[in-house]
Amino acid sequence: MTQHNLHSSDSDDFDPAASSLAGQVDQSVMAELLSIRSSIDNIDATLVYLLAERFKATQKVGFLKANHRLPAGDPGRESAQIARLRRLAEDAHLDPAFAEKFLNFIIGEVIRHHEAIAEDHQAATGRQAQAPTRA
Repeated sequence: MTQHNLHSSDSDDFDPAASSLAGQVDQSVMAELLSIRSSIDNIDATLVYLLAERFKATQKVGFLKANHRLPAGDPGRESAQIARLRRLAEDAHLDPAFAEKFLNFIIGEVIRHHEAIAEDHQAATGRQAQAPTRA
């Protein structure tokens, strides 16, 4: 995976100390809250980069499926992945229903991307088939 600076301030004006609680709670409580939130911010940034990597891989799957006229979805694979993720969630003490909803959202996006790739591929190959040949 490509290394990225997860604390890059070049890309946005994110203020990690932003809070509507500032001035309303004890400074030591606020410091602890900001420290914990800093970890959350790092995890969120990591999740974004991991999702980007995941979608790069699924895009390759989409092109492979389009090239071989395979369906965008694979219900057998999707069911197996959902069952697997539910087990992993249970092992990690994460709500399996949440994990399933999250994966279903991702699967829906992947299928939508695969359908778009297939449509683009069909349009491109259709244009190639209709193009006059040169002698």
